Amino acid sequence: MSTATIATILLLGVFLVLVFLRVPVVYAIGVASLLDFFYLGINPMQMALKFVSNLNSYTLLAVPFFILMGELMSAGGITDTLIAFSKELVGWMHGGAAMVNVVASFFFGGISGSSSADCASLGPIEIKMMEEQGYDREFSTCLTMASSVEGILVPPSQNMVIFTLAAAGVTTVSIGQLFVAGYMPGAVLSIVLMIYSYYYSKKMNIPVTGKFNLKNCIKAFFKAIWGMLAVMFVVVGVIAGVFTTTESAAAAVVWSLCVGLFIYKGFSFKDIPHIFANVVETLGKVLILLGVSGAFTYLLTYLRIPTMIATGLFSITSNKIIILILLNILMLCLGCLIEMACLILMLTPVILPIWMQLGLSPIHLGIVMVLNLGIGLLTPPVGSTLFIGSAISGIKIETLSKKMVPFYITMFIALIILTYFPQTFMWLPNLLY
Repeated sequence: MSTATIATILLLGVFLVLVFLRVPVVYAIGVASLLDFFYLGINPMQMALKFVSNLNSYTLLAVPFFILMGELMSAGGITDTLIAFSKELVGWMHGGAAMVNVVASFFFGGISGSSSADCASLGPIEIKMMEEQGYDREFSTCLTMASSVEGILVPPSQNMVIFTLAAAGVTTVSIGQLFVAGYMPGAVLSIVLMIYSYYYSKKMNIPVTGKFNLKNCIKAFFKAIWGMLAVMFVVVGVIAGVFTTTESAAAAVVWSLCVGLFIYKGFSFKDIPHIFANVVETLGKVLILLGVSGAFTYLLTYLRIPTMIATGLFSITSNKIIILILLNILMLCLGCLIEMACLILMLTPVILPIWMQLGLSPIHLGIVMVLNLGIGLLTPPVGSTLFIGSAISGIKIETLSKKMVPFYITMFIALIILTYFPQTFMWLPNLLY
């Protein structure tokens, strides 16, 4: 075997073995990369340089601001106003509490950008609300977890920022276009979840409660709008070219701080150090992962692994439909085993060249990858949102995993729509850019 082949087996083999041994992914990447550097005779200083250069990005500055914005809004009491608005908007429908759950997650996703934050913040309120309307605890928890995936699709999302950074070695991806493209996939996922919830509500004879009241809906909207305006700072600012992504995120943080302190009054000045401590803890995990992935990505390119995979794939079939099925299966399977941010950094340089050879847009891949890996957050053995759902509901993970099957199927339908019918969401970025 050639040196490159042995180095490839060493890199991927050591990484996978360490992952299966439940070694934290960041250490698995670092150890596998370092061993490969030694084997190939590359100066280990190159690894340190790649670590630093991967963090030396102006766009990356947006990530801590997005995390801080989500923390400020969560602490500021935005959850109550969003649920109140969602109740007035869709609570009168058949299966009203389930509909409120889905819609509230759509709105909250634009603020937190995180599935875990959505489930942890809204989950206790939504599960209790659904049980009061007659839903069982298992269904309520499963819907809460499934709807939380909207949070990583609806902009602004730090995972989308990470995707643009990971794609930089292959092509330039506009973060503004990716943000705009995220709204329709979030809506598609919401719609399929609402359709299933409607079917389940009819089947279980869940009673209809309340009637639509336009006056109350408008009143609830104006209470919730203060928090949602933070999202408008980011999305509208970037689309209009008034701000860069980083500048708009910083402006949104200032707005969120003012809203939380003076309008919603969910926290005081003495709570701010604790909020910042949470941000630093989260950010530390993200940054060290970004750093070590720089060395890993360098080795993938050095060993021409993306080219090897593309050549092998196209030698099997040139059928676009089959190739897309295989790529989706790859992302779904790995998403069940490895953390989301890590997979975005690892898979993007590998899959993006293949995706572009099929004549498809990088924006399209960004959306499909985020949804694929978002489903992975709901699956054992490492699904963080699944663990949070189990913790807040008191239901065993094994039980929740079985009850999630109809939701997996529902989300696969959304994935198929977004994979094979990109025009359902690509029209919006094409219209605005």
